[in-house]
Amino acid sequence: MSSDAHPAAEPSHIARRGLCLVLAAPSGTGKSAITRELLAFDHNLSLSISVTTRAPRPYEREGVHYFFRDQAEFDAMVQSGDMLEWAGVFGRSYGSPRAPVEAALASGRDVLFDIDWQGYRQVRAALPGDVVGLYIMPPSLDELERRLRTRASDSEAEIQRRMATAAAEISHVHEFDYVLVNNDFQVAVSQARSVLTASRLALDRLTGVDAFTATLLAQKT
Repeated sequence: MSSDAHPAAEPSHIARRGLCLVLAAPSGTGKSAITRELLAFDHNLSLSISVTTRAPRPYEREGVHYFFRDQAEFDAMVQSGDMLEWAGVFGRSYGSPRAPVEAALASGRDVLFDIDWQGYRQVRAALPGDVVGLYIMPPSLDELERRLRTRASDSEAEIQRRMATAAAEISHVHEFDYVLVNNDFQVAVSQARSVLTASRLALDRLTGVDAFTATLLAQKT
């Protein structure tokens, strides 16, 4: 390089495709609290907003808490492939719309899903290569039951139902990419952030690595 030539600008980052981070866990494991922590401190991570057929509650806003649709509209979205995953719960339907997620991924933004293992299967099938699954385990089933009782929001019958469901859910842990045990909340949050960071740095997500490398090497000529 001649002495009067301007040096090439230093590249500041490598362009990448966004990813879907799915958190799954038995009820009472602390998944929702970990989700809130991740979203609060990461500006490039947003929560996937679900579509539901239930009526909005007084404080809920369209496109913020849910996308509210009637059953016919919901079924049409499923039939047209506009849902990444969906399920029926107590006579109502819930699902994750495809379009906003795909737009986020294309722009390099990441999307967090708070869904169960069945939803994870569907999202992974719909977006192969874009999904990272993190399963959150309780330290023990005794501790899980203690946490459910401490919440004081469920009846005895509901607690027993959730405990019975937990064992079946945990049996699907081997379908996920990463597993952490939520024994200490701050440690669990730190580990979840580490999974997100490592996944962002995976070479197959770095769509701009060739351009970045070329820019670096050009500085030697």
